[in-house]
Amino acid sequence: MQPDSMIRMTGALLQHGPASDRVYLMKLASPDVPRIIRFMEQLASTNGYTKLFAKVPGPAEGWFRAQGFKVEARVPNMFNGSQDGCFMAKYPKRERSVIRSPKLVQEVLSTAREQSVQNGRTLPEGWTIGAMKPEDAKAMAGLYHRVFETYPFPIDDEDYLLSTMESHVRYFGVRDAEGNLTALASAEMDCSSGNVEMTDFATLAENRGKGLACILLAHMEKEMAKAGIDTAYTIARAHATGMNIVFARQGYSFAGTLPNNTQIKGDLESMNVWYKPLEARDKTL
Repeated sequence: MQPDSMIRMTGALLQHGPASDRVYLMKLASPDVPRIIRFMEQLASTNGYTKLFAKVPGPAEGWFRAQGFKVEARVPNMFNGSQDGCFMAKYPKRERSVIRSPKLVQEVLSTAREQSVQNGRTLPEGWTIGAMKPEDAKAMAGLYHRVFETYPFPIDDEDYLLSTMESHVRYFGVRDAEGNLTALASAEMDCSSGNVEMTDFATLAENRGKGLACILLAHMEKEMAKAGIDTAYTIARAHATGMNIVFARQGYSFAGTLPNNTQIKGDLESMNVWYKPLEARDKTL
């Protein structure tokens, strides 16, 4: 399945397509909010999409509410440490808004929330962690291809990885004692808004259970704090107990659930939003 398309309109960044069957406003940069909303509505109507999804700063919330959007998750002070981030949605087809297996979603969330914050996990002897470089793109694409059958973005494409490295994404990886890449994650930075999405976590099956995602996340937080980022967040699969636990153990707070939001491994999945302020004292590390 081909990933959805990315388009820009008067500074705004949107993703749309049949894979996730939605229009996603990823970044609202234009002051002409009514025009952006109309454009989203037109895209959805023309293509028959069943969800309109928007990530917007608090001051734009009223505009979207007036057009039938509702807040599904809210991250305090997500934009430049002063404005909330609102994850809002509108459903042309009501059934898309109904969470499948709601009991499982609540069980996963309850299990994650019961976790105590854990710090100080270490890599196995001889293993290393660090930022990925352009020359690593081929190995990165190969790892992502092995881990994900399908994904909302073409992270198994070497050219895509290189283009995002050049713009706004920093990738971090773990190598085993022989130098083989075994785990990856990315920090999708919005420097103008002071936030970062911690995403694209992938570990080869044979090396799961070593806490590599937790170690990667802790390392990434330090690097993002040094880069001047105020708030980290993630959009994690609501049925995936392991990844929700990773963020809960690292001190992230739950912000809300996005029903049937993202296509992963060929199916639409509900997603949980978690967030964490990156404290100023970390920026000296």
